[in-house]
Amino acid sequence: MNVTVIHVGDLKEKYYRDAVEEYEKRINRFCRIKSVEIKEERLPDDPSEKQIGSALAAEGKRILQAIPGRSFITALCVEGKELSSPELSRIICGAERDLAFIIGSSFGLSPEVKAAADLRLSVSPMTFPHRLMRVILAEQIYRAFSIAAGSAYHK
Repeated sequence: MNVTVIHVGDLKEKYYRDAVEEYEKRINRFCRIKSVEIKEERLPDDPSEKQIGSALAAEGKRILQAIPGRSFITALCVEGKELSSPELSRIICGAERDLAFIIGSSFGLSPEVKAAADLRLSVSPMTFPHRLMRVILAEQIYRAFSIAAGSAYHK
């Protein structure tokens, strides 16, 4: 199985990069994981709704082009479905095709990306920085495979 994490923007902070790298190393025991960075559109400090919409549309086009064909697409968004870790594990490990997870910018994802998703996933009703979400998602992917393998990690 191949897992692709498509994310807008890079990880500037070393502690985030280190955490993601550690989880990706662990995930590689179960599957191949790849990270695809999408360039974040530049916006002024106080962008208008129109500027935000335009930026999301541009990022969305690049996101959609980066999704590997026939992937089960999961878009992380606030209006998505909340799942427990065991529920996410059943979805991830029960998928009969490759997986693509999408993390947008601090303004979220375009409607086109959300519409293309097989699953809209909300990690929490709380708000997290999108860079921290990379760490949280990597940990949850690792946890999902660990649950399926019967590992004690989940306990």
